[in-house]
Amino acid sequence: MAGRRGRYYPAITPEILLRAYSIGLFPMAESADDPEIFWVEPEVRGILPLEAFHVSKSLAKTIRKKPFDIRFDSAFEQVIALCAEPAEDRPSTWINSTIRKLYIELHRMGHAHSVEAFEGDELVGGLYGVSLGSAFFGESMVSRRTDASKICLVQLVERLRARGFTLLDTQFTTEHLKTFGAIDIPKDEYLALLRPAVDLPHRQF
Repeated sequence: MAGRRGRYYPAITPEILLRAYSIGLFPMAESADDPEIFWVEPEVRGILPLEAFHVSKSLAKTIRKKPFDIRFDSAFEQVIALCAEPAEDRPSTWINSTIRKLYIELHRMGHAHSVEAFEGDELVGGLYGVSLGSAFFGESMVSRRTDASKICLVQLVERLRARGFTLLDTQFTTEHLKTFGAIDIPKDEYLALLRPAVDLPHRQF
């Protein structure tokens, strides 16, 4: 998807990363093995409107069966490590060691969070992202069991609604996210939603 990006050479701090999110930027790497990262500023941004979030009947039925133990912020480093692992449906990822270190530090600062799906003691899915003001910026999702990441997303949205969040940024949209109500909006429209959200008092996750 079209968007501006620029190379970055290591000097980034968690504080700079938060500032970048507040103005519509986020970091990526070319691959997990590439030590460099670059800033991305999409011309078209994906968001998931919290008031329009949709859960299919089949997924709602699965959720009622409680197939997983869903936890919050209990295994952040495990989630980001799992997201960084190659898998059959995702042979490579953009999460390099620099990104992992930065987000682990953001987690320690209270600005990065995870939702986890456990099967017994085994982590089988989850997601993580960044919170700032009343905005939550989704970063990555992973599933090692059917519907694990989907159920984590449902739990995330319920939590964001309960805690007074106003914006759920998905960066880009996928067919998977569109089934939940995700939409694409122009950058200017996104920034008009972002500015008031990050100016609000920081929400507790």
